[in-house]
Amino acid sequence: MLDKKEFGKIRKEIADFDIKRESLIQQSREIINLSKRIIYALHRNDMKSAGSYVSEIEKKKKSLNASVWLDTNMNQVAIQEYVEALCYYHFIKYKKIPSRASLKVDTESYLLGLCDLTGELTRKAVSDVIKKNFKQAVEIKDLVEEIYGEFLEFNLRNNELRKKSDQIKWNLKKLEDIVFELKLKERI
Repeated sequence: MLDKKEFGKIRKEIADFDIKRESLIQQSREIINLSKRIIYALHRNDMKSAGSYVSEIEKKKKSLNASVWLDTNMNQVAIQEYVEALCYYHFIKYKKIPSRASLKVDTESYLLGLCDLTGELTRKAVSDVIKKNFKQAVEIKDLVEEIYGEFLEFNLRNNELRKKSDQIKWNLKKLEDIVFELKLKERI
């Protein structure tokens, strides 16, 4: 009654799908882990390790198929983390945020990564204030303010990007409070 060959083909399709999915998840985990290592190294001012991780993550990103959907969005999360880490690296090293074209990522991943970047920048500003590097903290506040201004120009739907963009507002508020306190104490 049933075509046994057809069910054999279906089982093979399911098995092949699972292999591809698991590979995608593993590649994504590696990129996410390297992103965290880059950021952690930068927070410790370990540019050598950060640079090494950047080289490694670039290779891994090239082999990740970010546009494929295999019943998981882990590859998209990995690209967002990649954007956050590379933008933070470029800010620390060059005082510049790379474009989405230079990172070779899609628009949504780029914007989501920028939202997360503002959290790392806020953390860096707090660290800078502790180290009495007040000028850097003000520069970070100005950058987050610039990012926030650009996001205000978007008409975002009520989706993940809209929710994450609210992080920018709260990070900016924290930075403004820090700068305000510094001004009150005449540190800047």
